[in-house]
Amino acid sequence: MNEEEKIKGELEEKFTYLKDAVVIKRKGRLFVELDQHKFKEIFDYAVKHLHFDALSGITGLDMIEHFAVIYHLNRQGSVLLNIKLSLNKDSKLKTVTSYFPGADIYEREMEDLLGISVEGLKPGHSYPLPDKWPKGQHPLLKSWPEGGKNA
Repeated sequence: MNEEEKIKGELEEKFTYLKDAVVIKRKGRLFVELDQHKFKEIFDYAVKHLHFDALSGITGLDMIEHFAVIYHLNRQGSVLLNIKLSLNKDSKLKTVTSYFPGADIYEREMEDLLGISVEGLKPGHSYPLPDKWPKGQHPLLKSWPEGGKNA
């Protein structure tokens, strides 16, 4: 049994609702899609018990009806666990900066570019948009007007 299969097995054994939800796409790459309300317990377990000790990035996507957010966790440079969750457009994410302080850059990027609200993120500068960028204008939203013009 390889490392990916061991991780998949442990997740599915510990969290029975993940049965058939953890997918090994290729060597070193695991993917799991979760309900937003199950995120914290899976993320916490992956970091504390499965030793995913680095956050490689957070990807936010506008799926028109909802947002998708993918957390990319790395374990000792060998396995990448991608945890994907769907998020209602009016929902808030909780920050993961208590696990990875550097996550704030990715969370600020999601707030600026997509308008995804991140609860618990300390106040700071906008990123990557300038601080004087118009409030409520999120250029990666599919509904954002072309050329930055208000609809």
